Amino acid sequence: MRTSGILLPVFSLPGRYGIGCFSESAYHFIDYLAAAKQTYWQILPIGPTGYGDSPYQSFSTFAGNPYFISLENLIRDGLLTEAECDAAELEENESRIDYGKQYTERTNLLKKAFSRSRHAEEKEFLAFREENRYWLEDYALFMALKDAHGGTDFESWEEEIRDYREDALKRAAQVYRQDIAFYEFVQYEFLKEWKALRAYAAEKGIRIIGDIPIYVSHDSADFWAHRHLFMLDERGRIRMVAGVPPDGFSADGQLWGNPLYDWPKHKEEGYDWWLRRIGKCLELFDVIRIDHFRGFDEFFAIPAEDSTAKRGHWEQGPGIDLFRAIREKYGDTPIIAEDLGYVTDTVRELVRDTGFPNMKVLEFAFDSRDSTGAMEYLPYRYQPNCVVYTGTHDNETVMGWIDNILPEELLQVKEYLDVRTEDKKEIVDKMVIMAMSSVADTSIIPMQDLLHLDNSARINHPSTQGCNWMWRMRAEDLSDELLHRLQRLTSLYGRGRE
Repeated sequence: MRTSGILLPVFSLPGRYGIGCFSESAYHFIDYLAAAKQTYWQILPIGPTGYGDSPYQSFSTFAGNPYFISLENLIRDGLLTEAECDAAELEENESRIDYGKQYTERTNLLKKAFSRSRHAEEKEFLAFREENRYWLEDYALFMALKDAHGGTDFESWEEEIRDYREDALKRAAQVYRQDIAFYEFVQYEFLKEWKALRAYAAEKGIRIIGDIPIYVSHDSADFWAHRHLFMLDERGRIRMVAGVPPDGFSADGQLWGNPLYDWPKHKEEGYDWWLRRIGKCLELFDVIRIDHFRGFDEFFAIPAEDSTAKRGHWEQGPGIDLFRAIREKYGDTPIIAEDLGYVTDTVRELVRDTGFPNMKVLEFAFDSRDSTGAMEYLPYRYQPNCVVYTGTHDNETVMGWIDNILPEELLQVKEYLDVRTEDKKEIVDKMVIMAMSSVADTSIIPMQDLLHLDNSARINHPSTQGCNWMWRMRAEDLSDELLHRLQRLTSLYGRGRE
């Protein structure tokens, strides 16, 4: 079945109070997708974000982002007043997110809502807490302790707390029980709102593609409570961290800093942690996109004390063994393998063995610095079992990309697309058509490309901080003109739903 969809992070939705969330705007976007005959809404990770506001560096891989809780819903439920929400002054810029204000003002509002809530008396809350105990207890305590320590990294906490000693944790749970209860309330409200939104999407025939990073953040409840599952030295400190090697794009490589998994230990435990993680994703999403899929074949390990990736080396990942365990537990799991970057024959073999669709990015097809690899991204070389994108959240928008590629690359683009004018919008539109008309089973287009937006609407510039994850769409961008164009393209190229 040929399908298509749109990539738009939750935080990029329009609406009141400074950030996209599970408000009426989210429901309207689902209506728009359905009217446009789309099948998928692809989002970015929805976990609580930490320093740098990146959804790929979360305090928990199981928890939800408190910013996505709809203040309108809390007003409707009598837990907040409109005057209180307006007084927070979260709406100063409709097109850019002020995360500093969200962190302070939205958190204060959520605490007010918590103080007025009677959720602890609800059967649904008690069931939620029991069903999610395996991660919720650690996460709520971790966040309460983080607040008590001024937001500092857990490595600076008292030794018995830092090292997750049972007696100390029991004492801390008593001292901070009210703070723990707040974080449980936030997660309950998040999941309740998300499940309602996802159910509405299902009614409209829209499926959600979720996104999870392969790695977890060092400053997370996941690492704090499960350090035995990671590569540590004899003192229990991180020995190796994640990244990618130097290449034509970066002489130093990329140093991500995430702790690396001790895969033999995971295998010894039957991949239980990973099975729980995938199970949670199946609860939240219809399809799971796993970032940096090649790390399951081989992963790049960098000494933790290094400041660049130059001294890193490749080590063996779990390979097909992990995915056999997932299939045994959950059957045929709908996963998209993000196999971008340096792809080897063994990575290709792993993707083939899993049967998962992999990713094709059209911007990569015209990169003169990697002419051999670029060939993989030209549509005439595709096999149907793939997902094609014009670009991803880590790329420039196509409009911005056109402005920054080399003249000879632009000439190749125009020749391939048969563009005879200097109109950049025509290039963007023909890139979208190239994706939609390809043999790829699924086509996903970032909203910015449909709107002809330049790099001021770029989501992320890798290896930078302070300017990412901020772009928001305006409500008026969901125009009738765009709707009719999407309807026509999805019908023309056999991707529309009946």
